[in-house]
Amino acid sequence: MISSSPLVDWLLESLELDASLFHVGRYCGGWHASTHGLARASFHLVVQGHCWLHIEGEDQAQRLNAGDGVFLLRDLDYRLSSAEHREAAHQQPRQPMTALDSEAQDGVGLVCGFFHFQSGLSSLIIEALPARIILRAGDPSSSAARALFELILQECQRQPAPSSTLLERLSHLLFLYVLRQHVADNQNLGGLVALARHPAFALLLEQLIQRPEQPWPLESMAACIGLSRSAFFKRFSELAGQSPGQVLLALRIRHACQLLKANNTVEQVCAAVGYQSIAAFTRAFTKAVGVQPGAYRKQHEAR
Repeated sequence: MISSSPLVDWLLESLELDASLFHVGRYCGGWHASTHGLARASFHLVVQGHCWLHIEGEDQAQRLNAGDGVFLLRDLDYRLSSAEHREAAHQQPRQPMTALDSEAQDGVGLVCGFFHFQSGLSSLIIEALPARIILRAGDPSSSAARALFELILQECQRQPAPSSTLLERLSHLLFLYVLRQHVADNQNLGGLVALARHPAFALLLEQLIQRPEQPWPLESMAACIGLSRSAFFKRFSELAGQSPGQVLLALRIRHACQLLKANNTVEQVCAAVGYQSIAAFTRAFTKAVGVQPGAYRKQHEAR
């Protein structure tokens, strides 16, 4: 049996995401920058100097110093700027970045990028997290994250230029460490993390993960918790922020992806995740993943 703590770890390890860089460089003088409106999650790591984070609707700007980072998990209306005060920040121009300079005494050096979270289970996990997570260089609980940040700093000093591939991978790992620490430090998170921390619902979630081929009508799920059908649906939805059917579908699609990557046939995968009809499985998989299961299998065969 999986206890609730390893179950939370399982959820975090199930998070599928890609990190891609869009800026590595330095701003000098007065400036502002933002990715608001692109409908993408982003991250911004301060590798030199300092800047200010302004978020619409919040009166107080937050100073980000070298070694700090901000992970924006939603498309927030925000801007990074050289100016502390909101009005001044809005008046600063957009500027092109210059190359990082380890000898510079002014300006700010940034590593900025986007996150893409896979649909399905990964999206459900992220939806329940706060819109932003800030990493502070001086946080004593983030020793692993600081070690990774140090590798990023070292890579930024590489001549003639840092490796984008390494920075993307290091940023990806940094986020996973920051996320794990954030979840450990915040016992009141909602969503699937809350479900995994609830003793009774954790047992059900464990069963859904281990036996996705079972039909799992609502009555069977409710019986595992010892609640009536209506009380179970209400309590599950309150905890998870999603219906039991949505969570079951996400778990099944994730398992299907793993089996297809392992070169199982579509017919085998269909049965393994509880579908009686290949057509129904194909429709559900295609809607969730964006490609048909056979095409998904071929993509990973090629890799």
